[in-house]
Amino acid sequence: MKDRLALLLAAFWWGSLTTIGFLVVPMLFAKLGNPAVAGNFAGQLFEAQSWVAIGCGLILLIHFRSKADERMDAATMTSIGLVLAALLLALLQQYAVAPRILARENLKLWHAVGSGMYVAQWLCTLVLLWRMGARLGR
Repeated sequence: MKDRLALLLAAFWWGSLTTIGFLVVPMLFAKLGNPAVAGNFAGQLFEAQSWVAIGCGLILLIHFRSKADERMDAATMTSIGLVLAALLLALLQQYAVAPRILARENLKLWHAVGSGMYVAQWLCTLVLLWRMGARLGR
């Protein structure tokens, strides 16, 4: 039962990244017409997404840590690594990159860095979700 709940949590994390980053934010820029207004809303959405990432990541770390007490296999270690990497990316994006974007400091560079970190977080959560689903299906 705990494994299924953890799988749902990983799916929620990946799904929220997908929805906000690849659907909602592009629609904001396409429909609002004013890049400054769209950027402000996008920044608020990405901040909320960071809190989702922190919550999901911490709960998943607790889950995998409890599994590690039972047996520390390579799959559990890989899962912990993926969660830590995705969490680190979310935190760096929110607290190191986002302030520079908001300050419009070398906007092109920092937007590219932030976008790359977002995609990397998305990939970490996708691999985590895929591995968890495959393992649960056995």
